[in-house]
Amino acid sequence: MEELLAATGYQLKGFKRGETVKGKVIEVTSKTVFIDIGGKAEAVVSEQEYELNRDYFRAMKPGDEVTGVVLIAENDAGQVILSLRRAAADSRWKIFEEALAEEKTLTARGKEVTKGGLLVEIEGITGFVPASQLGRELDGNAAAAVGKSLQVKVIELERGQNRLVLSEKAVSDAVEMEERRKALSAVQMGGEYEGTVVGMVPFGAFVEIKVGKGKNVQSLEGLVHISEVSWEKVEEVNKVLKDGEKVQVQVIGIDEETGKLALSMKRLSADPWLVVGEKYKVDSKHSGVVTKIAPYGVLVRLEKGIEGLIHASKMPADKAFSEGEKVEVFVESVDLDKRRLSLGMVLTSKPVGYK
Repeated sequence: MEELLAATGYQLKGFKRGETVKGKVIEVTSKTVFIDIGGKAEAVVSEQEYELNRDYFRAMKPGDEVTGVVLIAENDAGQVILSLRRAAADSRWKIFEEALAEEKTLTARGKEVTKGGLLVEIEGITGFVPASQLGRELDGNAAAAVGKSLQVKVIELERGQNRLVLSEKAVSDAVEMEERRKALSAVQMGGEYEGTVVGMVPFGAFVEIKVGKGKNVQSLEGLVHISEVSWEKVEEVNKVLKDGEKVQVQVIGIDEETGKLALSMKRLSADPWLVVGEKYKVDSKHSGVVTKIAPYGVLVRLEKGIEGLIHASKMPADKAFSEGEKVEVFVESVDLDKRRLSLGMVLTSKPVGYK
């Protein structure tokens, strides 16, 4: 054998643990992959690695070029044991990159619910599905996906950081999302619609409106923020609106990416502060109703959407106020930019500083 090798000029290579080598696939069996790396015997993939990456290795064909790392320089059979984990990982990330570019659907398996979403395994790589990217059926119930297969799309990829972000909603809610996008295209910015209150939260009310005509009518849900309910200050939405109530709203924002609408009720009527400068001049007198008593003073409602403050330092020492009480006041100062009216009490007996 040595004479034959000498005659042909061929030299057998020796290998060291940790060395990176290149070779060609000779054969793929049910248990391993045989690779020619120029040694005196074929190299093989470790059984453990083969089991962990079975689908990847079974897809190999004789003649495929691979790169691996030597785990064992020579086993009892004279074979080099290789790890192709890096090559397998490279192959998987290429799959993810293609899936992102071409918006392909991939199959993942739910692993664990975490704060903010769901960890899944896909092609041997751990990915993350944010709670916002879970479809209607899994929304608020991510645990139902643990141990089960689910269809996902890649929405963010950072190979250097092993960051793989996926969306389940992009697949499961695809039809609904497309219909919603079509419906959104029919919504007019600034348009007025009749809607129905379908839910309330501390920061506002959800209102459902209908757009389109005939068979193409679609229902869309939007948020009326608490600051957009009325020109008057609203502290608790459920004291102003009720579930099922019919309301008129104006569209003030459209987010096509998320499919969300921002709505307003108050903008369908004129802003009362537009006339404050003319109507409430300094020293002018007005009638009002006490709406709130606080340590810093008393709030007085002059008309819908217009309130002024009698500061605590300006309150008569012998006067006790009560909510709902009618009072006579005069305007001390007006700040249109900050929408503030400072008021003073009109008294029958006039202490110093009062009119």
